[in-house]
Amino acid sequence: MEQQSVKEYNEIIYRPRSGWLMLFVVLLLYAAAIGLMVVGGIGTPEDGPAEPWGVAGWIGGAVLLILAFVLTPGLKVINPNEARVLVLFGRYIGSVVSEGFFFINPFASKMKISLKARTLNNEKQKVNDEDGNPIEIGVVVIWRVTNTAKALFKVEDYTQFVSTQSDSAIRQVARLYPYDMSEQGDEKSLRGSAQEISEVLRQELQSRVEIAGIEILEARISHLAYAPEIAAAMLQRQQASAIIVARQKIVEGAVGMVEMALNKLSENGVVQLDEEKKATMVSNLLVVLCGNKDAQPVVNSGSIY
Repeated sequence: MEQQSVKEYNEIIYRPRSGWLMLFVVLLLYAAAIGLMVVGGIGTPEDGPAEPWGVAGWIGGAVLLILAFVLTPGLKVINPNEARVLVLFGRYIGSVVSEGFFFINPFASKMKISLKARTLNNEKQKVNDEDGNPIEIGVVVIWRVTNTAKALFKVEDYTQFVSTQSDSAIRQVARLYPYDMSEQGDEKSLRGSAQEISEVLRQELQSRVEIAGIEILEARISHLAYAPEIAAAMLQRQQASAIIVARQKIVEGAVGMVEMALNKLSENGVVQLDEEKKATMVSNLLVVLCGNKDAQPVVNSGSIY
């Protein structure tokens, strides 16, 4: 059994004629139809058979009126950033993308489609990052239709299609990166590399909606947080990491200050300390400099030995 191939719909630009001339013709037809029917009514006596020219006036007026009714739906106004997709007896004949007042084949169905940029504010959803941590993430997608034929004929509902593919793209991209960067800081993360992740997300989403003639202008993360069940634990871990980094800086500074103090005392000859006293002095200075509370001095009035 042969598999039927899916038809590719390439957008055909349809250039209709101006509608002003046809508007004049339609108005003329309406006026002529009314005139013939009025004349036909005058030529029909109340009693007795109708005059032949009176019947002809009625018939001619009715024909012109029907013709005017048929032509009227062909007059269409196309607003800026708006298009009409034309289908004649089940066959796609083109898309009108120019703005203005036109006369289009009245027998063709004219499906309206907007070419304006649209914003999709996707609701936050729970996904797993690269480390398997559950996170909540939401994105804002700015998109527009670039191929009206594909948007209407390749998918059932292109608006819903973009929303569904956005959910799928978020899950795909989120599991490729951790929520936060590692201690080495040599990899991208969802929180620390927002610009790069947004571009990756845009490209991923663009590849998914290409079939529907959609262009993704921008895709950015609008909400990012740990899931509630692990948010408290992750906050404690971040606080611990921050404390460790701060303590490292404090210790590095304290060691430098102690070294400088010993060198100054030795160079200026203020006091001569043996190795044991130096160790005691270093210990006391480190306690004072590295402590998280103010030191309480103790005055020693006796010998230091």
